[in-house]
Amino acid sequence: MFGSGSGVKIGYARCSTVRQDTAVQVDLLVKAGVDRDMVYVDHGVSGRQARRPGLDNAINAARAGDVFCVTKLDRLSRSAKDLHETVERIAEKGVSLSIDGQVYDPADPMGKMFIGILALMAEFESDLIRSRTRDAVAAATAAGKMKGRPHKLSPEERAYLLQIYETGQFKIETLCKNTGLKRSSLYTNIALARIEREASDRTPRVEN
Repeated sequence: MFGSGSGVKIGYARCSTVRQDTAVQVDLLVKAGVDRDMVYVDHGVSGRQARRPGLDNAINAARAGDVFCVTKLDRLSRSAKDLHETVERIAEKGVSLSIDGQVYDPADPMGKMFIGILALMAEFESDLIRSRTRDAVAAATAAGKMKGRPHKLSPEERAYLLQIYETGQFKIETLCKNTGLKRSSLYTNIALARIEREASDRTPRVEN
């Protein structure tokens, strides 16, 4: 089911908005043995978008026997259908897929099955997060109306807070201390930042 991959390791990193940073993903890929020059990036590109130049370049650069590396499966896509198509493109080139260090062979029936299961789980998690976030924002909005207190952080500050929070490198207590927010208010701003990011991802891009 799993191949060791005797060729070159090719890395791919993606973040959904221009306010986010792929540096953490790139560093993790380099630590996993990917040459920094072989890491391809899509910055400010949603996983649900059809056009992902960095992903296309990464797949085009891959050769039979290489290993295509990502830190998480949702970096490839947040849609099970799109992920299936992407994995098929990788498999057709005879390339293995490494997800957080675990190598799968997309051409092998068992490897394909495991990737499919992971894809469904990733899409379910994404949908669940959006649902919980909407509920949290609705509750926060209702609480704000009752208390008459506006959100303390600006949209830009909330986006930056979310970016830091999602690295997992800082304790909640540290973030509360640095922002001056109480724990409940911190989570409210994080939930709102996720809603704002989702809205930004769905906004059509005007191309010149």
